[in-house]
Amino acid sequence: MDALTLSRLQFAVATYFHFLFVPLTLGLSMLVAIMETQYVRTGDEDYKRMTKFWGKLFLINFAVGIVTGLTLEFQFGTNWSRYSAYVGDIFGSLLAIEATAAFFLESTFIAVWYFGWDKLSRKAHAVTIWLVAIASNISAFWILVANAWMQHPVGYALRHGRAELADFFAVITQRFAILEFIHTLGGAYLTAGFFVLGISAWHMLRKQEVAFFKKSFRIAAAWTLIFALFEIAQGHMNAEILGQAQPTKLAAMEAHWETGRNVPMNLVAWPDAKHERNTVQSLSVPSGLSLMATYSTAGEVKGLKDYPASERPPVLPVFLSFRAMVGLAFLFLAVGLYAWLKRECIEDRQGFLRILPWLIPLPYLANELGWTLAELGRQPWIVYGLMKTTDAVSPIAVSQVGTSLVAFFLVYALLGAVDFYLLFKFARKGPEAAPAAVK
Repeated sequence: MDALTLSRLQFAVATYFHFLFVPLTLGLSMLVAIMETQYVRTGDEDYKRMTKFWGKLFLINFAVGIVTGLTLEFQFGTNWSRYSAYVGDIFGSLLAIEATAAFFLESTFIAVWYFGWDKLSRKAHAVTIWLVAIASNISAFWILVANAWMQHPVGYALRHGRAELADFFAVITQRFAILEFIHTLGGAYLTAGFFVLGISAWHMLRKQEVAFFKKSFRIAAAWTLIFALFEIAQGHMNAEILGQAQPTKLAAMEAHWETGRNVPMNLVAWPDAKHERNTVQSLSVPSGLSLMATYSTAGEVKGLKDYPASERPPVLPVFLSFRAMVGLAFLFLAVGLYAWLKRECIEDRQGFLRILPWLIPLPYLANELGWTLAELGRQPWIVYGLMKTTDAVSPIAVSQVGTSLVAFFLVYALLGAVDFYLLFKFARKGPEAAPAAVK
């Protein structure tokens, strides 16, 4: 392999691994804040125990996520120095804001929250976890704005052989960035919902702290249903903007080859990129793709044949990633709806409770599929329409990248093993004992 391929593989390994922790951190921070707010509002000690139990799992996940995120950012200087030199004026400023503002706010108040039990008033302590949750989501905003700029570059000017920031407000308010941000948050919130549902179900099956975990389950059931509906509805908006900003990605997602109007959506298809056609194509929804992409049944949708083969993304993995992600989204909706409908008698639904812990990995898979779609679908561009990936890699030896790739893999495997061991250990252990009743 050459340095480019190895550098792409190393960045993919780092990104996939890092994104095992980010969604749960974002979603669980919000759920823990809601639980503590319930404690402040009601005075019910179960909600305090709940906040501490789920908060401990949040902290474990948060710690590993920080470490993996730092190593990911270092690669822009080591493996992608030409990219950094060309667009660092824009990309670097967004990451700098994330680090100096949101990350430090998050890190400061997470310490205050952890050590502040019984030292702060109930309301003040609850404010600290809300600040952590808000800062975590703000941090995600800046990172996703940076990624969205790579997907749809705006607000820049080409000067002195590089892209320089010309309109900061345009960069942070562009529609592509806003939609990417809220879609990613929706996936993160679903991950946390399934995490709480699955662990609560595991304990209820074993008749451990049933009342406690039923309360957790009810919160997570409503949360999961809301964001399952949200993700499906919001996904339609993403298709519309891709038709404008990244038509090759949209065409690859749907294995659409010929530009046309009244384009159907094929529910069953199998692309053959070599021959620029689909070997299987059936169950078509008339004008479905035109409607999804343009809000008009007569809308024109560009086909892959309108672009040189060298400027098309790899069709099959993009197509399969999209189909799998959409299928999982509808599964999440079904599970969320059933969990919410049966929330008051959930302890009696033994079959459903047995299934839920096994479903915990599925939102993780959906998130990874989403990133596969976003990043592979942008190829061969590292900045869509502006800089190709082949022009962005550092002038480094294959041996250097190969050595660092192996090192990254080994370190990440160790970190992952430690994280999942601790999550399993403390999730299985359950909450701290309820305080004894005062006589």
